[in-house]
Amino acid sequence: MENRGHEAHPPGGGRLEWIDVARGIGIVAVVAGHVWTRGGLRDAMYSFHMPLFFLLSGLLSRPQPAGRFTRRQLASQMRPYAAFLILLILTDQVVETMKGGRPIFHDWPGDLAPIALGGSWLRGPFTIFWFVPCLMMARILFNMVLARWPDPLDRRWALLMLPVLLIAYGAGQCTSLSPLGLLTVPMALVLLWAGAAWQRVDWRSWMLAPLVPLSLAGLTALLPTLNMKAADYGWPLLSIASAMATSFLLFRLSVRIAPFGGWIAAIGRASLVVMYLHVAVIHYLSPYMAKPWLLVQALLIPLAAYYLIRAVPGAQRIFL
Repeated sequence: MENRGHEAHPPGGGRLEWIDVARGIGIVAVVAGHVWTRGGLRDAMYSFHMPLFFLLSGLLSRPQPAGRFTRRQLASQMRPYAAFLILLILTDQVVETMKGGRPIFHDWPGDLAPIALGGSWLRGPFTIFWFVPCLMMARILFNMVLARWPDPLDRRWALLMLPVLLIAYGAGQCTSLSPLGLLTVPMALVLLWAGAAWQRVDWRSWMLAPLVPLSLAGLTALLPTLNMKAADYGWPLLSIASAMATSFLLFRLSVRIAPFGGWIAAIGRASLVVMYLHVAVIHYLSPYMAKPWLLVQALLIPLAAYYLIRAVPGAQRIFL
């Protein structure tokens, strides 16, 4: 079996359905991991859910002029970041006041500093906001190198990634402070490279032999799980290798189910909006709902918001 089942760029352009399916699986795992905050399900989701998105981004990467790519990333990623952050801050002011509580940000103008720093300074409904600036910065740095070395299988990449990997583990041991999620950028770079390299490798059936046991070791919590926001990567190499194994297997599954995976692909297309809004839904509704219903609402409400944004003139430019 030698087909390129993880092909990222279709001939003549266009959109590959399996990419949206993979994103959909990933974002459902992210939401489930935030609904169930302890136990086996939570550990299984945390063993791979954030690495999957970095790997998928690397798999989709192609070298581009560094200056233009950087400007486009800053504009296209930080605009929705700021828009959703402001929207949720305003929502929290209203909801907590109506409940008779105190908003998370209530010390003005003192709270402007943690809002600007983002990352580890954001909690509650804002806790996921570390991810997008981290991914953006990692993609900018990755593209700078990719423009020079366009083949991720070039041995110079491996030589570069070794010290980056050491920095990733060392930084997490030294501090938990992470402005804009930048503490996680070194490991994000390694995952982007791994995803780009995987895209260049032909799938072989023998790959199941190492991938399945590695994946199961993470999913069953035989290996310590990950907390990428805090730069906690479990056991060195093994935990992150397990996350890669699970992600690569899910990419294969996504290819297989893409022809009839319309609903999960729809969630995948809305994954950015789900990423930004699901924690707020969980935060405000968790006292009133059982966890399975909370999972449904944390997916459906952001999905509805996604289609509303697409329907309102001008909203796409701001929020997407």
